[in-house]
Amino acid sequence: MPEGDTLYRVAARLRPALDGKELRGFEAKRLLGDKPKIGTTIESVEAKGKHLLISFSNQLVLETHLKMSGSWHLYRTGERWQKGSHLARCVIEVDEWVAVCFSAPVVKTHHGSADDVLSYLGPDLTSENPDLELAVTRFGECCSDDTQIGVALLDQRVACGVGNVFKSEVLAALRLDPFTPVADVSVGMRGRLIATAHRLLRANLRGGERRTVVQGLAVYDRKGKPCFTCGTPIAMRYQGEHSRSTYWCPRCVSSE
Repeated sequence: MPEGDTLYRVAARLRPALDGKELRGFEAKRLLGDKPKIGTTIESVEAKGKHLLISFSNQLVLETHLKMSGSWHLYRTGERWQKGSHLARCVIEVDEWVAVCFSAPVVKTHHGSADDVLSYLGPDLTSENPDLELAVTRFGECCSDDTQIGVALLDQRVACGVGNVFKSEVLAALRLDPFTPVADVSVGMRGRLIATAHRLLRANLRGGERRTVVQGLAVYDRKGKPCFTCGTPIAMRYQGEHSRSTYWCPRCVSSE
């Protein structure tokens, strides 16, 4: 599933082509909600965690969530698409450009402003100055005491932008056992987790191969390979209600 750094780059790529432009065409066959009217102006393109929000001048906001299968492509008008049109879930046409969202399971519109949409989400850790203290507070507000910290880090109500890759990498950076209950994680450690997630996400916004250590990724997708610190084989276990894969070094981690 694309994480916050990926959506940040998607918004950065679409923004120069769409921002401030009049809508010339719009198609979304499975859209939930109202269609934006042709001729309205696209006022903003922004990422919020794992969601992309496109705001129109008639107080309508398009939300897409790519989940595992979706992607946004940008083409010059008349340019051949790289994927079949049957996979297009949303097509936005402006002068000179066509933005196409392929295979996204969530494509819907909301009346109101971008600030109103997804207001339940925690601070966006891909942004330059998120409210890190609020995110720390939300651990206690959004998670039960027995929630495992690896699951809590994926809770977008706490802070948005962290996905499976950065979950494992943040915990590895702080040598914290992913299966530690939230109640056993001190406020200080919660703060370090959020600050580390913010730092690692921001460091990967420019694209290219994700990197959290000199060698690349410390633990993610490295099951059975030696830990860069101690040489112990990296372990993997499915965690939480949605059975998300978690990677860690059994020797390096602790429960604080």
